Amino acid sequence: MARAGYCRLIWLGVVGLVLMAAAGAPLFAVLMGAAMLGFYSVDIDLAIIAIELYRIVDTPLLVALPLFTFAGYLLSEAKTSTRLVNLMQSMFGFLPSGLAVVGFVVCAVFTALTGASGVTIVALGALLLPALRQAGFSEHYSLGLVTSSGSLGLLLVPSVPLILYGIIAQQLDVGEPFTIVDLFVAGIVPLTVMLVLLTAWTLWIHRGGKIPRTPFTWPAVWQALVAARWELPLPFIVLGGVFGGFFAVSEAAAVTAFYVLIAEVFLYREIELKRVPKIMVESMVMVGGILLILGIALAFTNFLVDAEVPQQLFEFMQTYISSPLGFLLLLNVLLLALGAILDIFSAIVILVPLLLPVAASYGIHPVHLGIIFLANMQIGYFTPPVGMNLFIASYRFDKSLLDLYRATWPFMLVLLVALALITYVPALSLWFIT
Repeated sequence: MARAGYCRLIWLGVVGLVLMAAAGAPLFAVLMGAAMLGFYSVDIDLAIIAIELYRIVDTPLLVALPLFTFAGYLLSEAKTSTRLVNLMQSMFGFLPSGLAVVGFVVCAVFTALTGASGVTIVALGALLLPALRQAGFSEHYSLGLVTSSGSLGLLLVPSVPLILYGIIAQQLDVGEPFTIVDLFVAGIVPLTVMLVLLTAWTLWIHRGGKIPRTPFTWPAVWQALVAARWELPLPFIVLGGVFGGFFAVSEAAAVTAFYVLIAEVFLYREIELKRVPKIMVESMVMVGGILLILGIALAFTNFLVDAEVPQQLFEFMQTYISSPLGFLLLLNVLLLALGAILDIFSAIVILVPLLLPVAASYGIHPVHLGIIFLANMQIGYFTPPVGMNLFIASYRFDKSLLDLYRATWPFMLVLLVALALITYVPALSLWFIT
């Protein structure tokens, strides 16, 4: 009787969790409930939850998340987006369809710096969309470019999702060892592949010289360089400092946050000093949510590992999928579907602990898996019917979702080709390792 009552209690807990999720309960609450229920079902003291929450504090790289996020919020509040567009346009506007190429590059860089594709759409959309239309690009193409390019920078340093994946993967300690810097290097070539394919497709559909070019003049370039003079050193500080061995990733985050604060508040004077505390609070609210979910997710991950869920999942998949290529194909389908439903931070903390051990069993390098994962998430942001960027663009540009579906599907096809190359040619991500 006691055992029957215990089982009923467990099932009631499961039903309660499902109802909580259906009612829109916060993700951390659902994950915590699942972790507590799991540990309770195997008679493990629930104090393990608090221990796991504390363990995340002991991760040295964790300090990089709030610092890079704060720097991104400052950049999005200033006129960085305007200066980036003007600089890229002055340098590359003379190329065929040069403004479109500028749009791809600027969106990628801005998303990497701010860590949020929605911010890129809101901040750059007001600049790029009218400029693209005025340059002769169709409305559908312009909408598609701004909506789909908003997530391009997730593979570029100092992308917060890239760092978050590295932290979780290193905590799992599965597969080949790697560093966060390895992830930074690994994303460069795959992102370049995406940009090259998008540019080639753009040049093909606009062949014939119908799109006017912006003449290249040194005075225009110089004026744009002078305007962006305080922000131009930022990538060199981060990349040069980390790859040159001058400081670690967490130290690079601190230097970046301090430099951006000085540049935007005291040099450009576009952010009033009294607004800094408010921006800091807004950025830390976001970071706090991420860290809470991350800590709870690690506790839930420990339960899954103890319950041998990854091993059971691997055995199940091996019954039907014997090759790594088949696993990667199924992985892409799964991630594209989930990327359209989950936000990227939730997807990372929920799925990586499940997928990484299985992928390692198929011989897939953790760095390669991370690049595949984030490349899928990039596309998932504007995958119909519920990709987050579709809703943000619909609200920002006052367009229907059907218009945005029609505008973004060609860009999705091009990026799916890039995704296939990234997935099935590991050397694109692992060239520096292999």
